[in-house]
Amino acid sequence: MKPLLWIAVTLLLAPRLPSAEEIGSVDTKFKLIGPDHKVKVEAFDDEKVEGVTCHVSRAVTGGIKGAVGIAEDTSDASIACRQVGPIRIVDDFAKGESAFSERRSLLFKRLKVARFCDEKRNTLVYLTYSERVIAGSPKNAISTVPILPWPGDDTPLAECNDESGGWFD
Repeated sequence: MKPLLWIAVTLLLAPRLPSAEEIGSVDTKFKLIGPDHKVKVEAFDDEKVEGVTCHVSRAVTGGIKGAVGIAEDTSDASIACRQVGPIRIVDDFAKGESAFSERRSLLFKRLKVARFCDEKRNTLVYLTYSERVIAGSPKNAISTVPILPWPGDDTPLAECNDESGGWFD
């Protein structure tokens, strides 16, 4: 199979992950030609866990390469996730499953957010890291969301069970 056809088929069959909503950005370095370098703040709701929203900040490369989409952004990112409503598990998920993914270069680099559960503490753990075809980056950050009762909601608390990597009520 030709490489371009293989890439196209892979992209079409890849699972769809939530897209981020841009909250805002700040310029970090002036560029005479093209957009400035900046730090963007984006939010995404976990599609498999209702009641959790994560905010990710990440560096975005400007200049001419950034304007045309061929720049490779750095692996720097930070994450903060919070319970924003009653937590309901919509679908089972595997330990370390991707909750969010975003392209960081034209083909080979992605920013990912993986989801775990800490069974002993009944807490969701979100890990952000950079993945690259050849070698990823050790730069990472985590955020935890303890599953707590939501005021005014009588739904039983969700509990995780790491034996199968999924969730059970």
